[in-house]
Amino acid sequence: MNKFKLGLIINPYAGIGGSVGLKGSDGDDIRAEAFARGAEPRSAIRVQRCLAMLQPFFHGIDVYCFAGDMGETAVHQLGLSHHLIGNPKANPSSALDTQDAVAELVKESVDIILFSGGDGTARNIADALRKNNAEQQIVLGIPSGVKMHSGVYAITPEAAGGILLCLLKKQIVNVQACEVRDIDEAAFRQGKVKTRLYASMYVPILPQFLQQVKNSGAAQDELIKLDIANYLIDNFADDALYIVGPGSTTHVFLAQLGIDGSLLGVDVILHRQLLAKDVSAPQLDELIVNHSGDIKLIITAIGGQGHILGRGNQQLTPAILRKIGLDNIQIIATKEKILSLQKRPLLVDSNDADLDKSFSGYQSVLVGYEEFILYPIGSDATAETQ
Repeated sequence: MNKFKLGLIINPYAGIGGSVGLKGSDGDDIRAEAFARGAEPRSAIRVQRCLAMLQPFFHGIDVYCFAGDMGETAVHQLGLSHHLIGNPKANPSSALDTQDAVAELVKESVDIILFSGGDGTARNIADALRKNNAEQQIVLGIPSGVKMHSGVYAITPEAAGGILLCLLKKQIVNVQACEVRDIDEAAFRQGKVKTRLYASMYVPILPQFLQQVKNSGAAQDELIKLDIANYLIDNFADDALYIVGPGSTTHVFLAQLGIDGSLLGVDVILHRQLLAKDVSAPQLDELIVNHSGDIKLIITAIGGQGHILGRGNQQLTPAILRKIGLDNIQIIATKEKILSLQKRPLLVDSNDADLDKSFSGYQSVLVGYEEFILYPIGSDATAETQ
């Protein structure tokens, strides 16, 4: 029996800067600063969450990967049959190592390249495929970075597993060229979103499992944002600690309070005053522990994608979200943003599968002044593959 040849590339440091407020992981200096702030790697764990779903088919899978943290360690712990195709030349591994791994996987004629990272990783893989005249190679991304504007990623690790399960079950799965986008991290840290179409790669398409390209071009209804902001202000609990996530809709709320908040960071308010700006997860945890009153979290959805947690706000770690409690989370969004989802659910990818499931179902979303809708959050990515 011919085994399914699964190529695997892990960027071990993808997303390392998210929880500590660095908004990226590109560059040795950023990674060093992330570790200094107490960040912990998460990419390999997310790969294991994806691959664990394939356990009934382990006997029919051969994994091809680089040694160490770029693949070998994760698959060895799962007991998957694997073949080493090389070693990273740098420690920590670099973009050049990713491109070398792609070249070796192309030589092995793998059925699919599964990779874990962010938009920078996707760009490196696209570059390598082009250099090796392998633009037709099928790929699939496990979202593990801070910023993921590209359409080559599944919505969660489990969703990536769901796509692979369909392939292993020999179900018909369409393949489509999807956009690889990247963002200027230096500008992003200054509160400016500069993204561009970089390339495209071929990805197996199951719409319920694959994330959409971030919608940044749709005209926003500023009056609705003001209505939402004014409702929040009129119902402000002065003794509560308010945690405000990133986004243009939440930024209008801060501006209406007269607060110079961070468009792309997480801010904390107490007594209608800015208590802390652009906080990291450890800073946020300390503020929560030291507050004796109520805690409220205000978050909004990413236009087009629908993620409310796990994209650009990794400072809101699973431990912090549990301390806040689901009942204390207020989701806000304009109707335009909700309509742009085209009936797809809002999404949660907190890096804790059990916590993600607790969000499932219909939740209240503030869409205007005293105007709420019930909207579905998440979906069981495995249900449709059973």
